[in-house]
Amino acid sequence: MDAGLATKKARVSNGSHHLKDGQPIYVEEIEDTEGSTTLLFSLKEKVGALAEALSIFELHGVNLHHIESRPSAEDAEEYQFFVSCDNQRGGLKEASIALKEKCKDLTILSRNPGEQKNEVPWFPRKISDLDRFANQILSYGSELDSDHPGFTDTVYRSRRKEFADIAFHYKHGQPIPRVEYTQDEIKTWGTIFNELTKLYPTHACREYNHIFPLLVDNCGFRDDNIPQLEDISQFLKDCTGFTLRPVAGLLSSRDFLAGLAFRVFHSTQYIRHGSKPMYTPEPDVCHELLGHVPLFADPAFAQFSQEIGLASLGAPEEYIQKLATLYWFTVEFGICRQEGQLKAYGAGLLSSFGELQYCISDKPEKREFDPIITAEQQYPITEYQPVYFISNSFEQAKDKLRTYASTIPRPFSVRYNPYTQNVEVINNKKQIMNLTKIIRCDLGLLEEALEKCKNISSH
Repeated sequence: MDAGLATKKARVSNGSHHLKDGQPIYVEEIEDTEGSTTLLFSLKEKVGALAEALSIFELHGVNLHHIESRPSAEDAEEYQFFVSCDNQRGGLKEASIALKEKCKDLTILSRNPGEQKNEVPWFPRKISDLDRFANQILSYGSELDSDHPGFTDTVYRSRRKEFADIAFHYKHGQPIPRVEYTQDEIKTWGTIFNELTKLYPTHACREYNHIFPLLVDNCGFRDDNIPQLEDISQFLKDCTGFTLRPVAGLLSSRDFLAGLAFRVFHSTQYIRHGSKPMYTPEPDVCHELLGHVPLFADPAFAQFSQEIGLASLGAPEEYIQKLATLYWFTVEFGICRQEGQLKAYGAGLLSSFGELQYCISDKPEKREFDPIITAEQQYPITEYQPVYFISNSFEQAKDKLRTYASTIPRPFSVRYNPYTQNVEVINNKKQIMNLTKIIRCDLGLLEEALEKCKNISSH
């Protein structure tokens, strides 16, 4: 369970766990709530078009929380509207039916999908939308269970709240606040760092061992220093476009996976209790930085992680749970085959001294990664995994996941635009034609590069 997969409640094994310019025009905005449903629709550009559409909501007594408009990317004569409505007082179904007669491409996005056939769960469309659910956490950072090592430690609980408050007030685009860790916290980090780095050369995958020295040189990965999230985030952004975002507590699986679609990893910033340095009942900075961070700098792994996130956008709830399970057996507890040997790439393994040794031994069962089968596999959260799934490469795992994602029932496809940091919904012929033009341009560049390489080699 990372800073967020709620399905992975707690990992209790030896320190591992789990889980007008083309820009929006804001008319009105208030905080998003669980009782909010968002409607997406397009209207031909004409005077009074929006007012005419919005009068429908007034007629049916529907309160509006948020209105956003922007020129349509598909048709220069249209505007696209995002209207967030109160879904708790009734009238929304009738308003949607009436609105559909006046507009095109009406899609209903809801935090709590209902019975309407064209209704899909709400999902973020631009990277700043992550602010809208970042604080819809399942438990605050200082809320500890009675069996937590720091439960009776008031100083530790107060410290945890400091970290949670930093994340709670964070907004997209801001630098991540730096933390001055105490000597006791650094000592705990150092104990874990020194034990794990002994195993990485023989137990971690080659990609991990290639990147880890770069983190030492560029981000201050040392036994006497806990690296800062902002420094790491900038490093990852230069490598693959991934960034870190501090989180105040556990997110739902849907929200956590949605972050990955934008190459954003929600990360904790606090550290486990010093009385048990090799154990943590929830994700902490050791798990995030030693387990997850290195491989987010690898292009193939970064793409694989993003594919899981993109597959989750607008997916039915039962598929969110399947994707969370796939995340568990890959990003958290994945094993790969390299030069005929098994190597760990899952963060739950790479941050656990005990399970890192156990996972590639003869004790657990090993199976080939198959998303259809893996997504149904049950798993324990309080002990080492009895079953691990093996991939030959991140590319192979990505291709299998993409094939699986194509079976998820949703009335559209999605594409991440790295230039605008927006998710583009593809659900009509014109959008497909636009995407075809982009692909043709990329293929033209590829052909040019191949021709130049051929000319160089011939000389």
